[in-house]
Amino acid sequence: QVHLVESGGGLVQAGGSLRLSCAASGRTFGSHTMAWFRQAPGKEREFVGAIKWSGSYTVYADSAKGRFTISRDNAKNTVYLQMTSLKPEDTAVYYCAAGIISGGVSYDYKYASWGQGTQVTVSS
Repeated sequence: QVHLVESGGGLVQAGGSLRLSCAASGRTFGSHTMAWFRQAPGKEREFVGAIKWSGSYTVYADSAKGRFTISRDNAKNTVYLQMTSLKPEDTAVYYCAAGIISGGVSYDYKYASWGQGTQVTVSS
């Protein structure tokens, strides 16, 4: 179990950028996979991307590829989601998740720990 707190959400115009942060705490989580999901009103939770706490592995959903970048700062126990070229359809509550996962990182049921979410609103 890892405690996660997201921050950095807000209102931004289409074409703009925003960086979300996910601060992690708890027991040793060096073997964990960290992921970002999002959920718009009336829609199901959607995978955005994931990164391993150790190593260089990253994976992105097609909707995020080329626009979003996941990175980490091990010294700060923080994972980031840098979002650029934002579109109104990116509007959603963004959640950080963590889990010990060997494969299938895009499936939300594989993650044991979740943050409270942070709202991102993109205006046209």
